[in-house]
Amino acid sequence: MIRIKICGITSAEDARLCWEAGADALGFIFVEGTPRHVTPAQAAAIIAGLPPFVTPVGVFWDHATGHVKAVAEECGLGALQFHGEEAPEDLAGYRLPTIKTIKVEGPEALRRMARYQVSAFLLDSPARWSEGEARPPISWELARQAREAGRRIILSAGLTADNVAEAVCAATPYAVDVNSGVETQPGRKDPDKVRRFIASALAAWPGQP
Repeated sequence: MIRIKICGITSAEDARLCWEAGADALGFIFVEGTPRHVTPAQAAAIIAGLPPFVTPVGVFWDHATGHVKAVAEECGLGALQFHGEEAPEDLAGYRLPTIKTIKVEGPEALRRMARYQVSAFLLDSPARWSEGEARPPISWELARQAREAGRRIILSAGLTADNVAEAVCAATPYAVDVNSGVETQPGRKDPDKVRRFIASALAAWPGQP
């Protein structure tokens, strides 16, 4: 079954909307100066109200290992996502599952994955974070090739309720990740978009390998 992560959670109301709609994981962005940044205290308050089988994922960008571990402990994170230029050795030694973001411009992105020993790879656009504008999708064919090479792939970038079914069928990823594609504005989720996105992703999965 496809897994679904909704990223950029900034409120308890949006968190509840997402897990009630069927999200498996929620992303909390600890990258200062970005549109959906939350403090550890803000994230901890939201995470305390999550059901037991919804995974809170912390998103970091070239943060020091000690800082990441401190935030993970304070918030009760279930997984760590690294979105910067972290080297393979920077991701060693974490107790929690780790996800490395790979910014896909072409086939060379697939070769970079071989350097990392992580739980999954999130394939994203090389464009900077969204401030409300649509992001271009990456090549779903490259995502499929990465999955066929044995990588656990989380497909991101440019996904919406209107294209996620096609993306799931084309790439057959382990999971999909969405942020701006289900928002009314940065940090504010749209109930209809969230529900349609999750329903579309789930409906596309049966029969896929």
